[in-house]
Amino acid sequence: MPQTSRRTQSPGASGRPSAAIVPTLRFERGLWREGRVRVAGVDEVGVAPASGPVLAAAVVMSPNCHRIPGVRDSKTLSAAQREQLFPLIRRRAVAVGVGAASVAEIDALNIYNATHLAMRRAIAKLGGHDHVLVDGLRIREFETHVGPYTAIVDGDAHCYSIACASIVAKVVRDRLMARLAERHPGYGWERNAGYATREHRLAMARLGITVFHRRSFITTQRVLAGEQQTLDFAPTDGFDAAVARAILP
Repeated sequence: MPQTSRRTQSPGASGRPSAAIVPTLRFERGLWREGRVRVAGVDEVGVAPASGPVLAAAVVMSPNCHRIPGVRDSKTLSAAQREQLFPLIRRRAVAVGVGAASVAEIDALNIYNATHLAMRRAIAKLGGHDHVLVDGLRIREFETHVGPYTAIVDGDAHCYSIACASIVAKVVRDRLMARLAERHPGYGWERNAGYATREHRLAMARLGITVFHRRSFITTQRVLAGEQQTLDFAPTDGFDAAVARAILP
């Protein structure tokens, strides 16, 4: 009998327990039974922020694996919980791939296309796969690049492999933004991960725009329209290397 997503109780904003969906292996098991052994769950993080790259992760788990307790949609976990689960996922996974699209690519391609480019890069680093499970809706021409795939709405909540990928992607991007914050202090990237919080918006107006700010995004455009200073730091080199370093403990 196929598994269905279960719910556990976790504290909500009010302090009262709220239901958290526990992802299952239902999608993976159907593919494993068909002989598709290397099933990759894929998720992305960093679509909405005003600064920083968009980043995707792809995770392949072994057939008939046991779920790691606590793994669920990364958005429902604290930073400490994600950091605790991250090394467990890496150890249990058959393969993990991480891919990114830079701020320059986001501005040139738009966030929709850049996000899917990051996903394709993550999948390409797996060393081969039989099928892809991706969070969200169907993606135009995605199959041309990655082969057979299944799009699952709210996949990070319902599909175990995608939930694992969501945790990996979030941890790696948060670490990367914390490192960028050391180079460009004042924007609070170590806390806001590049999202347009009040702290971040005020810092943009006060300190100006860096090369890590997405100029195609409305928040950045509003600052530029106010003729604020633009900080033309040298473009980043070795971007993949920076992402790789962020994976390390």
